[in-house]
Amino acid sequence: MPTTRSSISAFFPAYNDGGTIASMVLSAMLVLEELTDDYEITVVDDGSSDHTPQILDRLAADYDRVRVIHHPQNRGYGGALRTGFASATKDYIFYTDGDAQYDVRDLRKLYPLLGEGIDMAQGYKISRNDPWYRKLIGRMYHNMVKMAFGLKLRDVDCDFRLIRRGVFDQVHLTRDSGVICVEMMKKIQDQGFVIKEGPVSHYHRAYGKSQFFNIGRVWRVGVDLINLWKELVVRKEHLSPTPESSVTLIPDSTKELRS
Repeated sequence: MPTTRSSISAFFPAYNDGGTIASMVLSAMLVLEELTDDYEITVVDDGSSDHTPQILDRLAADYDRVRVIHHPQNRGYGGALRTGFASATKDYIFYTDGDAQYDVRDLRKLYPLLGEGIDMAQGYKISRNDPWYRKLIGRMYHNMVKMAFGLKLRDVDCDFRLIRRGVFDQVHLTRDSGVICVEMMKKIQDQGFVIKEGPVSHYHRAYGKSQFFNIGRVWRVGVDLINLWKELVVRKEHLSPTPESSVTLIPDSTKELRS
């Protein structure tokens, strides 16, 4: 655990999450007040067409530590994450999705993992609470990208992360699609940052629907993954001319794994 109460920027990408985002923001406020005296909460509204923008504007008006960034048009999940990372001003950045499939209160589990020399606390799902076909596709996707990109994470697509902001002085993100998560973790790993993993809960989607599961989007993600693989694995464009550092991954068992 950090020796001081480090400041935290929390943000949530939101797209048509009007049924869940208010409770997530309020829960985040309660948790962050336990962990630090200095925090901010940002919600990136990625061109929502439901009542998400109105709810967020009301929250920002009522709470000084809450701010909203509205994308006039939908930029994609990656675009929302890039806006969130760019807007963060505190020592650490926490983010998870605005659909409440992850419980913000689990931030209490990640925060103690940030001991000396740890750059990132990464969640992994204890159990995935999705329909069977999403579990199947999710497992196939996880195994494919883990093997293709040489990722050492236990759960590649768990979007529940607490990251030292200084990491992004070296890691620069470019993708606007959901492929950004693979891009981010590959670049963080290859730059030798130290990652520690911990279990988090995952819940059935209570409001709205996934934006991923349609043929057009799956096709675009596949093409983007191939291009990303060429860039990061074949050409290694993200690496500096200096010798590559080895990544250290510390799972929840605290056993160190070195490449």
